[in-house]
Amino acid sequence: MDEHRIILARYRLEKALNCIEVSKLNLDNDFLSDSVNRSYYAIFYAARAIMALDGIDRKKHSGVISYFQESYIKTGIFTKELSNIIQDAFNIRQITDYQDFFVMGYDDAVEQLKCAEKFCSEIKIYIEKFIGM
Repeated sequence: MDEHRIILARYRLEKALNCIEVSKLNLDNDFLSDSVNRSYYAIFYAARAIMALDGIDRKKHSGVISYFQESYIKTGIFTKELSNIIQDAFNIRQITDYQDFFVMGYDDAVEQLKCAEKFCSEIKIYIEKFIGM
């Protein structure tokens, strides 16, 4: 395995895990839309971490989601649940970031954080097994 790919995967995974922590801080301080945003970006960076192992990158969010679904969901490496998590998180983040006057509910923000934690945990396990951490 190319050392650069491993370093990049670890970096992106760390970035994802940091977003989880920031999401928690935002949630604790009632910045619900910001919490949802960071939960989504945790998922996004985790997906890009796994892509680094393949030597693939996509800058557009839709490209990352599409690649993840084609290469990791359809092949059975991860369950359909992770596909639903990444797609739902993207859709909810779009609404909270761009729809005027949208108010995120606390329970919904908590759910997004839980989904991000699950997604990142499964990606972390996969990466650790893949690179032998």
